[in-house]
Amino acid sequence: MAVKRRYESARRQEQARQTRRAILAAAATLFVDPGYAATPLTAVAAEAGVAVQTVYAVFGSKRQLLSELVDVTIAGDDEPVALPERDFVAEIRALRDPRAMLARYARHLCGVNARLADVLIALAGAASADPDAAEIWRKHAAERRLGMRMFAADLAGCGGLRPGHDLETAADVLWLAMDVRNYDWLVRQRGWSAEQYERWYVDTVAAALLDPA
Repeated sequence: MAVKRRYESARRQEQARQTRRAILAAAATLFVDPGYAATPLTAVAAEAGVAVQTVYAVFGSKRQLLSELVDVTIAGDDEPVALPERDFVAEIRALRDPRAMLARYARHLCGVNARLADVLIALAGAASADPDAAEIWRKHAAERRLGMRMFAADLAGCGGLRPGHDLETAADVLWLAMDVRNYDWLVRQRGWSAEQYERWYVDTVAAALLDPA
């Protein structure tokens, strides 16, 4: 009987995970169009094919659903692995050439922005009028800035920063360059290829931050 119970438990866990993914996918669609403020949780539930009580049971609130949608979209999956512990970070830190580090991050950033642009641009718009969306936008911006300070420290550890920059100003440059709106303008609106965007990122940040020597 213990084997059967373990099987049933695993099956329930997988069903719960699939339900959570369906709700997140529905939110990703509806929070972009018609938008966060215009989308009640009943609409998310209908899109996901579940009862609204299920949405509340899984996420607790509309605000929490939006917050977790941003987190999962950034990560690209719902695995419980923090971003600093992901493989791409280890790959960047294994490099010793600052420009190569920027190139590896640019490849990661391009993939993130490709899946994140719609959600984040919708979030930015909602933040201007909705307090919950504004709080999540500020949280995301602060976490992004913290991540870029860690990246600045890695670049500095390779002796890569030009004179006149410290960790804070370097993090500011990295934080600005990674903004999803740069990707939106260049790739989605101006038609740049992923390779052109990545090259722009590396060239721009290298010119601003890296020691030519």
